[in-house]
Amino acid sequence: MANQPLSIFQVAGRAMSAQLVRMNTTASNLANAGQVATSEAQAYRTQKPVFRTAFDAASGMATVDVEKVVAAGEGPTKRYDPGNPMADKDGNIWESAVDETRELVDMMETARTYQNNVEVMQTAKQLITQTLQLGR
Repeated sequence: MANQPLSIFQVAGRAMSAQLVRMNTTASNLANAGQVATSEAQAYRTQKPVFRTAFDAASGMATVDVEKVVAAGEGPTKRYDPGNPMADKDGNIWESAVDETRELVDMMETARTYQNNVEVMQTAKQLITQTLQLGR
């Protein structure tokens, strides 16, 4: 059985799902900004999705999926703070190195991309409805 060509709704839906993963990782990064840990290994690291694009020869359209989520950006920052209850035996804590400005920009870009795909679906739906009305 041959693969069925992807519809515009499937392509836009996959893109929206990928952007939802991106939005969730961004929200997690922002929620963990400034968090401290006792060791570098326990400290939060910024998470980013890795996208995979595939070309569907049957429809001539490309789709995007999330291949995996990886740690990205700078590592945690060691800071001397002996009064902190999270401090190690040497008085150091490890603070997550989340760039809040970059994360907010990513969040706005993700929201725009998601909205663009919603509009693609709405436009496709309108065109299909109009085409069906022509046949009446």
